[in-house]
Amino acid sequence: MLSTMSESTGIDPEDSKIITLARSARARNGVPEGAAVRDETGRTYVAGTVELDSLKLSALQTAVAMAVASGARSLEAAAVVSTADAPAEADRAAVRDLGGPGTPVLLAGPDGTLKSTTPAGA
Repeated sequence: MLSTMSESTGIDPEDSKIITLARSARARNGVPEGAAVRDETGRTYVAGTVELDSLKLSALQTAVAMAVASGARSLEAAAVVSTADAPAEADRAAVRDLGGPGTPVLLAGPDGTLKSTTPAGA
């Protein structure tokens, strides 16, 4: 039987994947945060922070909006790469709106190390 957890990190490989995607978005775009979400079908949506004069969205809010705009009906997990100590309430609310209160929000540092996993409804 195959384990769903990585032996070296203790993180589900699919969760590790969205952390890697979020980290790449942050680095590639030179933005404060990168995020990725996985929908109910396993599709992923990746985004960085949006800072325009007329529109400001966190990376996670942007990733959730991309999922909704693409037809996602639910989320399995969300990840944000940031220097923050905890996911912002507005980010958790966006994940909760689409995925429900039990959807895990993974917070990783800029090096990709998982800092915390928080349910969207917590």
